Amino acid sequence: MKLPKDILTIPQLSRQNIERILFEAFKFKEYRGAPKARDQVLEGKSIALIFEKNSLRTRVAFEAAVSYLGGHPVFLAGDNILYRAKSDTSRESIGDITQNLDRLAHGIAARVNSHKSLTDIAGYSKNPVINLLCDEHHPTQALADLMTIEWHKGKTAGLKAAFIGDGNNVATSLMDICAVMGMDFSIASPAGYEMPKKFRDIAKNIATKTGSKLEFTADPKKTAAGADVIYTDTFVSMGDEAESKKRTADFEAYRVTPEIMQRAKSDAIFMHCLPAHRGDEVAAEVIDGKQSVVFDQAECRLHIAKALLYLLYK
Repeated sequence: MKLPKDILTIPQLSRQNIERILFEAFKFKEYRGAPKARDQVLEGKSIALIFEKNSLRTRVAFEAAVSYLGGHPVFLAGDNILYRAKSDTSRESIGDITQNLDRLAHGIAARVNSHKSLTDIAGYSKNPVINLLCDEHHPTQALADLMTIEWHKGKTAGLKAAFIGDGNNVATSLMDICAVMGMDFSIASPAGYEMPKKFRDIAKNIATKTGSKLEFTADPKKTAAGADVIYTDTFVSMGDEAESKKRTADFEAYRVTPEIMQRAKSDAIFMHCLPAHRGDEVAAEVIDGKQSVVFDQAECRLHIAKALLYLLYK
């Protein structure tokens, strides 16, 4: 089944889409040598990579993936090109930027502050647009997360993923992919940091069709109980630094500790999208322990990047 032109959110993808992406990603994982002839789908093509936010895994994964597939990645610092305000006449509009990039490159992958920037870019672009992270979603991370779970569990059906912490973009996309794939999902967040209702409603609608069970609670112990996957993210994300002291206090009871891991299944895996802060959202003995798969998870970002680009351009 062909992928949508743009990959902006997980609910845009069908279960068949996701299964095909993972199938190709595992093929790329198994073959680590020089690219095969069939892989050179980006030969003679350039992909514009717009980054409003700093990045390690996402930037390297997509630059490497574009190069592996025979293309040329063009890095663009988003704070230098994206339109900011009507009063700022020194910068072009998103429409003008996108229509220029459509003539100069063959696709856009963007890590931006606002989801609206992505929908605006996609609205103007005739070429594929991939969301590399925005304030609401992180679909490429969720795809890598699912690949990691299948890598270590051998399946996704019948599993429970437990997210402990902020109901942010990472949690939203993880919830979405669990709902689409029929996995159970539970999230524990302190008051004021719950996942937005509009995203819960979208996932609930999907879950009614797939049989996924969704749970939203303030109790991390309840969320962790019987889980196959324990997942957390930093309590202070990029852009939240001014709230650092308050967030640290509000999330104190949501740290993933060995005690929390003991409430999950004995063979549960620990996941984190990174960067991690040991002693804050997760204890060092958990993230550095035998149940942690965080670096396998980071590796999967590359395989997913290759798979997405391959399927969009083959």
